[in-house]
Amino acid sequence: MNANELRDKTPDELRAELVTLKKEQFNLRFQKATGQVESTVRMKAARREAARVLTILNEKAATAATE
Repeated sequence: MNANELRDKTPDELRAELVTLKKEQFNLRFQKATGQVESTVRMKAARREAARVLTILNEKAATAATE
């Protein structure tokens, strides 16, 4: 999901998206530890998507604080 799509979402939707991404990260770390991970690239992608969601949440919080 790109940043423009994330900016259209509400903060509650973004927090829900962040929770699902964190769960995915946990599952991927668990799979890696047990040797069952199929794609290590997905680990990096999930981490970046979570960071992107956090960035958008912080942007929204900053604009709300200044208004």
